[in-house]
Amino acid sequence: MASRASSEIPASVAHVRIPALQGLGTTWFQRGARYWLRRAWTAVLLLTVLAFLCFASISLYQGFRTVLPPTVRTAWDWAQVVASCIAVVWGWLVQRRRHHKDLLDPPAPDEFRARKRDETRRSTGLAVVGRALVLIAAPVMPALAAFALGWSVAMLTVREYPSEVGARLWLQGKTSRT
Repeated sequence: MASRASSEIPASVAHVRIPALQGLGTTWFQRGARYWLRRAWTAVLLLTVLAFLCFASISLYQGFRTVLPPTVRTAWDWAQVVASCIAVVWGWLVQRRRHHKDLLDPPAPDEFRARKRDETRRSTGLAVVGRALVLIAAPVMPALAAFALGWSVAMLTVREYPSEVGARLWLQGKTSRT
């Protein structure tokens, strides 16, 4: 989904400093080969992490299912297949809705950095608690991994990130004042 701000930036922004966005640097402005290379590299890294997450979740699930009786095991396996199929679609939809909402009110570069900083602080605390919860969640780990996969693939396949739209609008405001 291309934003209106993408095409409205004046060509003469040489006097305004292009803000560096997390994960994209300043390549987002021209969206050339370096930009797409960074996006591809981000996708490869994230998909590698997700492959490890899926492997770990299936390994945990395998450990859980060995304690089940054979008839319950079969039913539980099918329940996991159905839950995982639903979860991957649900993760996709959750991310796409968030992306659409963020495009309606894109963050300026400073606001984007503040949001990322806050997310990092919150996720650090959740990582400690999450280790214990993983053992409790072992029966449904494949579905949780499927949700993460759907969410991440939806995030990686957008045409333009809200941070880019916000930075373009911020630049447009800077160039219209001068």
